[in-house]
Amino acid sequence: MANRHLQRSVAMQSLFEWDFQGCRNDEIDGIIERNVREFAPGIENFEFVENLVKGALENRAAIDALIEKCAPEWPLAQVTVIDRNVLRLGIYELMFGNYNEVPPKVAINEAIELAKTFGGESSARFVNGVLGTIYREMGEPMKDDTSKNHKKPEKSEKKEKKKEKAD
Repeated sequence: MANRHLQRSVAMQSLFEWDFQGCRNDEIDGIIERNVREFAPGIENFEFVENLVKGALENRAAIDALIEKCAPEWPLAQVTVIDRNVLRLGIYELMFGNYNEVPPKVAINEAIELAKTFGGESSARFVNGVLGTIYREMGEPMKDDTSKNHKKPEKSEKKEKKKEKAD
């Protein structure tokens, strides 16, 4: 399992435990440390886990409001604890994350993978639907990004580059 994916899994498990035990913010550091030791013992720098969990919690009011807006038929209290916390992580990365480190589509795909791993039968579809709605409402940032391995240039772009070299 890739390092970032493993750390997202630990972050989700930490948020799940925090939520399941009554949402006590004073316990989150201990929860994170214990979960890193238990589920990712080889990881020495778990700053990514801490940033995800604490960022999701710091922005929880805005994130939870988005979940309720994008899934109006599901009051937040009725969303499963797993799905609710996978969405919190995914929305945090999508809305507040650094796109140079984690592009929006990667954040969405990672959340879907967490939902498939930890959630129920329809969790991945539910998470995909909510995050897809938010992504579209954001104006689909980086949709046409051609940097690195995101997308190959169109033929017209290739022709323009050849023309520039010839000039």
